[in-house]
Amino acid sequence: MTTHCAFPIAEFAFPGPLRDRLIAAIMDGTKTSTSSMLLEYSRENEPLPVIGAWQTVVDSHNSAVAIIQTIAVEITRLANVGVAHARDEGEGFVSVAAWRTVHEAFWHSTELRVGLKDPTFTVDDDTLVVLERFQVIQSHGHTAR
Repeated sequence: MTTHCAFPIAEFAFPGPLRDRLIAAIMDGTKTSTSSMLLEYSRENEPLPVIGAWQTVVDSHNSAVAIIQTIAVEITRLANVGVAHARDEGEGFVSVAAWRTVHEAFWHSTELRVGLKDPTFTVDDDTLVVLERFQVIQSHGHTAR
């Protein structure tokens, strides 16, 4: 497999059980999209995802497990996220309401608020989110194409 540093690192959630579930969904092909707040990119001074870019996915132990390629990027209001995106996140969401409940809980978590240095941070319908669609290019040393 390509080394850890060959491409930018893609981290899904924080290390722990949630990341482990998300990585498993990526590896079995059920997770093909992800969501982030636009604010996270600006606060962390990170570039936005770019169509065609490759990233190294790391697990909870910071070990490289896959390489993904971004195939679509959309910035939209939280209120405008559709059910297709929610389903493609691979966590079993069958409605946008279910997707939003879980994401709001994550975005309102103490861990994220600490990272944002804003203990009262909240999202609303107008919060801008980055919707990224990706495909696995390589996992465990085998090309996925």
